[in-house]
Amino acid sequence: MPQYSDDLFLGSAQTYMGVGLRPYTSTFTGSMSGTTLTVTALLQGSPIVAGMYVDGSSVTDGTYITAVGTGSGGVGTYTINQSVTASSTTMYAHGNIGLDDPAPMELGVGPLGRVYIWDIMPQAAVTNNIAASQTAAAAGAVTLTAGTSVRSVTNASGSTVLQLDCPRAVKVNCATTARAFTVSGYDYYGQVMTETITVAVAGTAVTGKKAFWQISGVTIAGSATTVVVGTSDVLGIPVRVFNVAYIASVKSNNTLAADAGTFVAADTATATATTGDVRGTYVPATASDGTVRTVMTIALPGIAVGPTATRVGALGVTQA
Repeated sequence: MPQYSDDLFLGSAQTYMGVGLRPYTSTFTGSMSGTTLTVTALLQGSPIVAGMYVDGSSVTDGTYITAVGTGSGGVGTYTINQSVTASSTTMYAHGNIGLDDPAPMELGVGPLGRVYIWDIMPQAAVTNNIAASQTAAAAGAVTLTAGTSVRSVTNASGSTVLQLDCPRAVKVNCATTARAFTVSGYDYYGQVMTETITVAVAGTAVTGKKAFWQISGVTIAGSATTVVVGTSDVLGIPVRVFNVAYIASVKSNNTLAADAGTFVAADTATATATTGDVRGTYVPATASDGTVRTVMTIALPGIAVGPTATRVGALGVTQA
């Protein structure tokens, strides 16, 4: 059996703290022609990687890098998701890049920390980037289309899904009263999840409670017009926070003062299609736009990290 002290372990130990997202930004000069991005000089920041969104003069909104060509993270060529023409200019690539998967530590010291630093820089919320405006002739599936800041990917289970830029709640709307939408998909850790969100007043968008990472389908319970599904600024916290006292600090938008955002604690009840997020959510006071950075320092209790940690303590109750 492994031996433990408060901050030392000997032998293998699995940790859930090795996954998450971190903001990633690069500034460079370059040009675009068709689906090729040519980088002529990397000015500052991190190496360029697939999945990063690109912005700059004449760059079409929603452009992101799908593959690294000859660039290897710096000068060279990259493949982008759509045909764009942009003359040589200063651009920047940005996004939230996944950290490595968790892995056992065979022998060593750790975890010395009892805090989790959640560092996130979400893209702007868009009302129709999961499903563009359409008419539902009857109850059934809503047609999904990957819009701005959303990508169509094949996940670990082999399913084709729409992947958001970071885990966040879904927003639905339609021009017909009392229509329930059921959203299906996965959280950041690959757990299957569903949520039912009801539009009570025609034309008034409703935001869900759960943070989805991938969307596999959306259905509507009846006919409706002007049906849209998009993203919100309700961001999913990566570890369970069931009491606001565990939030040691939260800062946003490069401001020293504490951020006056909205925190919703993790729902600890058995998950259903109408319960809240199993880890908790946060809405920064400043709307996301791909450049606003939010950093939350979370104090981790013993049930989330260390020798007495449990999966529920770290990641919340099982999704439903």
